[in-house]
Amino acid sequence: MPNTADILVDTLIAWDVEFVFGLPGDGINAIMEALRQRRDKIRFIQVRHEESAAFMASAYAKWTGKLGVCLATSGPGGAHFLAGLYDAKLDQAPVVAITGMQFHDLLETFTQQDVNLERAFEDVAHFNAHVTGPEHMENLASLACRSALARRRVAHLAVASDVQEQPLRPGMRSKRNRPRHEPSRWFEGRRIPSHEEIEHAVEILNAGEKVAILAGRGALGAATELQGAANLLGAPIIKALLGKAVLPDDHPLTVGGIGLLGTLPAQEAMEQCDTLLIVGSTFPYIEYYPKPGQARAVQIDIDAQRIGLRYSVEAGLVGDARDTLRLLNPRLNRKSDRSFLQNAQAGMRRWRDMMRQSEASDAVPLKPQRITRAFGERLPANAILTTDSGQNTELAARHIDLKDGADFGVSGALASMACGLPYAIAAGFAFPGRPIFSVVGDGGFAMQLGEFSTAVRYRLPLKVLVLKNNMLNQIVWEQMMFMGNPQFGCELQPIDFAMAAEAMGGIGYSVSRPDEIDAVLDAAFVAEGPVVIEAVVDPYEPMMPPRMPAEFAENFRKALPETPGRERIAENIAKEPLKTMMGTGKP
Repeated sequence: MPNTADILVDTLIAWDVEFVFGLPGDGINAIMEALRQRRDKIRFIQVRHEESAAFMASAYAKWTGKLGVCLATSGPGGAHFLAGLYDAKLDQAPVVAITGMQFHDLLETFTQQDVNLERAFEDVAHFNAHVTGPEHMENLASLACRSALARRRVAHLAVASDVQEQPLRPGMRSKRNRPRHEPSRWFEGRRIPSHEEIEHAVEILNAGEKVAILAGRGALGAATELQGAANLLGAPIIKALLGKAVLPDDHPLTVGGIGLLGTLPAQEAMEQCDTLLIVGSTFPYIEYYPKPGQARAVQIDIDAQRIGLRYSVEAGLVGDARDTLRLLNPRLNRKSDRSFLQNAQAGMRRWRDMMRQSEASDAVPLKPQRITRAFGERLPANAILTTDSGQNTELAARHIDLKDGADFGVSGALASMACGLPYAIAAGFAFPGRPIFSVVGDGGFAMQLGEFSTAVRYRLPLKVLVLKNNMLNQIVWEQMMFMGNPQFGCELQPIDFAMAAEAMGGIGYSVSRPDEIDAVLDAAFVAEGPVVIEAVVDPYEPMMPPRMPAEFAENFRKALPETPGRERIAENIAKEPLKTMMGTGKP
C-alpha cells in the first residue's frame, strides 16, 4: 500500500509538476524516497540553500504559469523558505511549499528542530495545512495544488516525518472521508468584464485627449492587442518593471519604464495625461501616477481585488488582458490628434541620446552603464534576462533593450536581494535550451553565491554579469537622497567573483577598463556552461531618478559633505548625463 509520501508525490505528478526544488534532510526522508522511486516522472532539483529553492519555485511559476514546488526539511529548512515564498505571495505566483515536521507525538515538546512551521507560514500561505495521515494527504495534496493555482498564491503542507511513512490502510478512514473524492486536475474558465463596464471604459477612453497606458506583467501575452489599443488611442505605453518584456524596448509605442528606475518621457506622460489605461499592473509607487483628479482611469486586471489599488479608476474591467482588449479595441475611435504620442516619442529619443553619454564613456573606473549596455547588446532575441534588487536593477531596466521574444524576471513587489541567480536557474528548467542571462550586484550575488554551483551541476547556459563596486549602492543613494544622511555601513569586503566561479567548476572573467570589454564579453558569450563576468565599476556613480525632486536634490547636497568619496561623487554629478538629471527637479 502507498504511504503518505507516495500519495503526495503521485498527486504532484498527476498535477503535471515536473520539478521539485529543494534540499534533502532527515525531516523529509520518506518524501525523498518517494521522489527517488519516481525520478523518471518528476525531477528533484538539489539546491544549496532552501531560500533559493523557494525563489526558484516562485520564478518557475511566474515563467510558466504552472505550479512551482519547493521542498525543505523540518525546523530551519522550512524557515529558510520564507523570503522566497513572500516573493511568490506578493507577485501572485502559484507555489506549493512542502515542509517536514518532527515526529507527530513530539511536536511542541521542545524537541530537536521543533518549529511549528504551520504557524510560521500563517501569513505567507493562502492555504496552510498540517497533514495528519495518508487518508488526509489524499485530500490535501490536490487541494493545495488547486488552491495555489486558483488564488495564485502559496499553499503549504507540513508533514511530520513519521506521518510521511504511514501506509494507507483499510479501515483507517473516517466514515465521511470517501476515497478519491478529490479530483487531481485543474478547472479554469474564461473571465471577461461585463458589457456595461466595457461600454463605460470605451466612453472614458474615447473622450480622452491625452491617453497614457501603463502595462505590467498581466499584459504579457497581449502584445498585439496592447499595440492595437495604443495605436487607436495615440497613447504612449509605459512599462512597469515586471512588464519590461511586454513589448520590445525599442518599440516606437513604448517610452520605457516608470518610477525611480524609469525614464523621463514615461514620467512626463504620467504627469501630463488626462486619461490612463492600466493593463495588468499594480505598480506600487503611487507618487509616480497622475495626481488625484488629474486623469480619468480605466484598469484591466484578472484580480478584482487589485482594481483601483493604486489610482482611483472609473471603470474596472475584471478579466484576462488579451480577451478584454479584444472586446475593447473594436469599440475605440482612432484619435486624429497624435501630438501626445509624438511628443512622448520625441522625449524618448532625447532620453536615449542622454543615456548614450554614460553608455559610451571611456572613463576609468569603468562606468556601470557602459558594461551593462555592452552586455545587453549581445543578448539574442530569445534571451531570458533576470536581475537582482539594487542599482543593478536600474541599470538593467534602463540600459538593456530586450528584443521581441525575450523574457524578463525579477522579484517585483518584495524586491528582495539574492533573487537574480535563483530566478536565472529556474529559467533554465522552465525554458530548456534557451540562453539565460543575469545582471546582479556584488551584494545580492554574494548572499547566494554558492548557488552558482547549482547552475554548474545542471550545465545551464547561463551568463552572469556581476557589477562589482564593493558597495550596497542603491542603499547609499537612498540614504543620501531620501533622508539627507551621509552614506554609512554600505561598504562591502571585496570578493573575487571570477575566481569563485572557477572554484565551483564554472568559468570566470574579470573586466575593469573600457578597452577590455569587447574581448572579455566576446569570450564569455561563446563559452559553454555557466559563466561569471565580474565587472569592477565606479562605486561613486550615483543612481538618479529620471526627474530629481527638489527635496531629493536638497537632501543629496546636505549629505554629500560627510559622505566618504564625496570628491569623486561631486566629479561624477558635474558630468553628463548626471548633471542634467540633477537639474530636472521642479522647485
